[in-house]
Amino acid sequence: MIQRQALSLVNQALARQSAVALIGARQVGKTTLALSIAETRPSLYLDLENSADRNKLTDPLLFLSAYEERLVILDEIHRVPNLFQTLRSLIDKRRQSGQRNGRFLVLGSASLELLQQSGESLAGRIAYVDMGPFDIREINPSPADLNTLWIRGGFPDSFLAANDRHSLDWRKDFIRTYLEREIPQFGPRIPAQTLERLWTMLAHNQGALLNESSLASALSISSQTVTRYIDLLADLLLVRRLPPFYSNLGKRLVKSPKTYVRDSGLVHALLGIVDLNGLAGHPVVGMSWEGFVVENLMIAAPAHTKFSFYRTATGVEIDLLLELPNGELWAIEIKRGLAPNLEKGFHIARTDLKPTRAFVVYSGQDRYPLSEGVEVIGLRSMADLLSGLLFG
Repeated sequence: MIQRQALSLVNQALARQSAVALIGARQVGKTTLALSIAETRPSLYLDLENSADRNKLTDPLLFLSAYEERLVILDEIHRVPNLFQTLRSLIDKRRQSGQRNGRFLVLGSASLELLQQSGESLAGRIAYVDMGPFDIREINPSPADLNTLWIRGGFPDSFLAANDRHSLDWRKDFIRTYLEREIPQFGPRIPAQTLERLWTMLAHNQGALLNESSLASALSISSQTVTRYIDLLADLLLVRRLPPFYSNLGKRLVKSPKTYVRDSGLVHALLGIVDLNGLAGHPVVGMSWEGFVVENLMIAAPAHTKFSFYRTATGVEIDLLLELPNGELWAIEIKRGLAPNLEKGFHIARTDLKPTRAFVVYSGQDRYPLSEGVEVIGLRSMADLLSGLLFG
């Protein structure tokens, strides 16, 4: 069984806070992790997608009061959004007796839906832990396993499938389920075919600047509708917007964010790419690698790190900037291949920004200086470096 990075974070949060929200897309392993925690202490698990479990909460205050000495795990909490007020009442009552931790673990698959509800009712009483698919730190550090993670993505059933074809079939089923069953739960009826086309277009344009007008024209919908659909995919933790870096440097900087389909396996499924051989000859290969690196580094970075990219109107750019909690600025260029070279624009950007450290993350595993102030480093080593940073 693969040890999840989120496990220790959830246990730490339960030790200090009354409620913990574990947030991640469907099928990333939230329930498996929660049940493993339940095995270590007296617990009650309720699946709120199950009508029988929802019916138990017809009078939630009465029912949950009977389990005051247990950790109550509430899976898919968005199914009963009015429950948060009851949780607040129970937490406050328990705090009056001096017990201030480990009361509720709530699981949610929609970031905005969960954060808004819990933020309204449980402010100061809840901690948040993000959980994504498998990341580079959770698998064997071999080149073969890294390629498997890149091709198949990190959803456990996809990564652990018997072969690439079975993995691709699982991801296609996952996409279809989201389009036909999951997404309609979170807002007005959205045509599944239109949303699938948009999702596929984002995969084709992985890592590109967001151009709502161009997407709207191709889909015969309004720019506002494109924005709303992308908002929804982002809230469901399927798409990420990376904002542009802004500072008063006297440069004309781009203002549009870059968009990434967060899981590389979903990128490849949307484009019908089965294996490494198919990906190697596909036009998306370079940007697929970039998105894979960006997602893994953002997961590994310390809490409260700010992420952006740098690009001027003349094309000077840096793929990823990290503004660390201690104020340091790290610049990261992403290259696929074993012999990375840097363009002139990267060096100009370094002169503009004067980052504390600069790295080139590439496909190999060796670590060495490329030029003065620039270090070449593998993805796993870079992720380990970031996750090992400690700030007071």
